[in-house]
Amino acid sequence: MAHLVAIEPARHQQLCVLPEQVDIHAAGQNLIPVVPAELTHVATQLPLVLAKSGETGQFVLAALTGFAANENLLLQQGRWLGLYLPLQIQRQPFFVGKATPDTDDYVVCIDMESPATGQNQSLPAGAEPLFLADGSETEFYRQAKQRLVQLLQGEQQRDALIEVLLQCQLLQPMSLDITFADQSTTRLNGLYTIDADKLAALTPEQVVQLHQQGHLAAIYAILGSAAQIYGLIARKNQQLAG
Repeated sequence: MAHLVAIEPARHQQLCVLPEQVDIHAAGQNLIPVVPAELTHVATQLPLVLAKSGETGQFVLAALTGFAANENLLLQQGRWLGLYLPLQIQRQPFFVGKATPDTDDYVVCIDMESPATGQNQSLPAGAEPLFLADGSETEFYRQAKQRLVQLLQGEQQRDALIEVLLQCQLLQPMSLDITFADQSTTRLNGLYTIDADKLAALTPEQVVQLHQQGHLAAIYAILGSAAQIYGLIARKNQQLAG
């Protein structure tokens, strides 16, 4: 379980992150949440889908990485095999938390239980410190905080995109029966994608509005990513073949 602690220069002068251990946070995730700004990158290697959160019941936008719960075919021996690592994993082991429960002020937190977190004296070569000897932030830490900003802004853009998709009734359930090379089968249920027919039926005014709102590129990225399911099937077949 994550143990989040607000980062303070005075208390965490020796805190370091081991970048080589960041990828492992993708383990056990067959759906990795993504945000609109990274869709064109993700769509070149993974199918993009929408799913309802088991916690909130709200739609989330995600990259599909496996055909079963806890299966990530893009992770092998703790290493990400794709060319692009989603922000949700890149940002590890950093999180954003509230300074106090009754305020809107936020602080950067770190997961002290993450395999990527440690102290200067306990981590091997390649570890990245968060602070310099004078207490100032390292470039690594500044970049980590920028990724958190990108993720927070992206989550707002994602929510706006999903709201528009629902308003325009552009989502449709997807059900996919797959037979692998060893003749084992699986069925993908509970996922959603863009309804291409309803998209094509939008008026020119609606299409222009989607473009002006910045949603049209994201919609086409989701649609275009569907073919990446074949690459995922190929990875599964390779795994089954041993």
